[in-house]
Formats: sequence, C-alpha cells, structure tokens
Amino acid sequence: MEKKDLDWASLPFSYMPTDYSYVCNYKDGEWGEGFLTSNHTITLSECAGIFHYCQEVFEGLKAYTTKDGKITTFRPYMNAERMADSAKRLCMPAFPRDRFEEAVKEVVKANAAWVPPYGTGATLYIRPFMIATGEVIGVKPATEYQFRILVTPVGPYFKGGDQSITITVADYDRAAPHGTGNIKAGLNYAMSLYPYELAHANGYSENLYLDSATRTYVEETGGANMILVDPEGNLVVPQSATDSILTSITRRSLVELAKRLGMNVIERPVKFQEILDGNFVECGLCGTAAVISPVARIQKGDDINVKFEGSYYGCGPVLKKLRETLTGIQAGEIEGPEGWISYIDVDQPYGCPKID
Repeated sequence: MEKKDLDWASLPFSYMPTDYSYVCNYKDGEWGEGFLTSNHTITLSECAGIFHYCQEVFEGLKAYTTKDGKITTFRPYMNAERMADSAKRLCMPAFPRDRFEEAVKEVVKANAAWVPPYGTGATLYIRPFMIATGEVIGVKPATEYQFRILVTPVGPYFKGGDQSITITVADYDRAAPHGTGNIKAGLNYAMSLYPYELAHANGYSENLYLDSATRTYVEETGGANMILVDPEGNLVVPQSATDSILTSITRRSLVELAKRLGMNVIERPVKFQEILDGNFVECGLCGTAAVISPVARIQKGDDINVKFEGSYYGCGPVLKKLRETLTGIQAGEIEGPEGWISYIDVDQPYGCPKID
C-alpha cells in the first residue's frame, strides 16, 4: 500500500478530505447498517434537531504508523465509552461500543494511504461524531440521528509540537457546575470560541478556565486538560468538585503511566492561588491532539505573570518522561499495557459496503 505524496512533516492541524468517511443512521429506534462513503457532505432538513437544540457529540483519536510499519489506534474503546456517556447526557442514542471500534477500523483501513509514515511527527486524526438529523420544532430530543467518522492527516495541534506556549486566564466561564462540562459536545466548545479569539488576538495560545461557581479553582483550557508538577516531582492533576472537567483519555493514560513509572500522582482540586504562589515547577496541557504541550507562562496583562521554570524551554523532566513514554507506546517503540494498542489489518476484507 503506497502512501499519499504529501509533505508529512509540514502538515498543519487542519482538515484535508481523504478517500472515505463512515456513516450509520439511526431511525425507528435502531441503528442501521453502516457504510463507507466517498461523499463528505451532509444534506439535512432545515428543521433538523442539530440546528435548533444542538444535539451533537463527538470524539477525537488518532491512527499511527508504528516503527515496524503497522497501523494502530490508541485505546479506541475509551472513546466509545465516553461518546456513549456524552450521548446519554444529551438524550441521544449511544452508538454501540463494539460497532464504534469496528467502524474506526473500517474507516482507517479505507484510508490507510493517508496514515502518515513513522517518524514524520504527523498522525491520522479520527473524528467520530453524532448529530440529530430528525426534524424537531418543539423543545425535545429528535428521533433520528447520524453517526459519522471523518479522518484527516494532521501535524501538531500547537505549532512547534512540544515547544512551550504561553496561556492566559479567561474572563469567561467554560462550564457551569453540574452542567455539561464533563461531556464532549460541540455546545461546550462553541462557548469557548469568543474567548479563544480574544486570547489569540493578545498573543496567547490558549485560555485557562477557572471554576464558574467561585473562580478560585483550576479547571481546564478550551481544548485540553491541565497537569502540573510540584517541586517534589509529584504529578498533580486538577479535579473538579462539581464534575465540570472533561475526562481526557490522554490524561487518564498519563496518570496510569506515571504510576507505572513509579511517580507519585496527586489528583485533587487545585486552587489558582497555588499557581500564583509559585507552587509548581512544570505545567502542561494534555489531550489527544496536543499529547502534552508544555506551558512556559500564564499571563494576563499586568495582573498575572507566572513562570514555570521547569517547562519554560519545553517539557521538563517529569512531563518529558511521560510524553516520550506515551508517544513511544503509540509509535510501537515501547511496549504498552495490555489492550492499549489496537492493530488494524489493512489486508482484511471490509466488513461494511462502500458507497461512492
């Protein structure tokens, strides 16, 4: 199988149409047969529920070419479970876990030529999502839905990959206590777009959001969880008392790896004042797209200027070890825990039809 002729090492984190997407429709209380399609457009009624009541959930994972040339994905069952939880919160039918995993394999296999070669720093980003397609005008859940998976080759989420970034503190709230902050739905990200543009206009890479109730506790940024390292080398993972932080699969994996590596992990609510007081030496943003992006500073005009000495010039020793271990597992250079890597056999027959 010959790879596409692309400048893989220079890819941005942006959408590029590939050969096939995966589609499956929900109607009359059940999911139909899924299929692969080369048509990357969606035609809907103007009264579709997605447009009026924002019934939409999504996921993000990646496919990799390993050192020995195999194509793999990383813990896709966790994405399936999180998407099911997100769907439940928005009164949408869960796409079955086994079918989710099979659909990921089918669409990656159909786009194997788009999976970037080993060592290029690029990956195939996989975006499963579900929308309400059924017509609804009163405030209620739709009765018809579409589950799709698009894939696209991407470079690093933050320009420079693991180079340090500077973030700011948002004046806006990301999620309400006991709201939808703990699910992966487009409505949460829509709320972050305006402060995101403000941050960029002022030269910052991202926003740090504080808890909405008291604005004293660290939550997360617009697109990633935060992790910290204290002077004793402990990995400190901010937690929310009101379940308003999205549980990142990357973050959970890093926590597991840290424990396996003998690191001490502390998962607790973190007051922003602790950061202002200089209680942490390393800071990073973690997620599927970013992996771990080291944070050099948190700034806000003349009021806030916190420097993280350990991650000022890239990942410090703790975050570097975690980043290298995780990416090494994903690249097939390091053997990971059982079940973390899912192999895709590109020579297997397709389990669903292709519709061009």
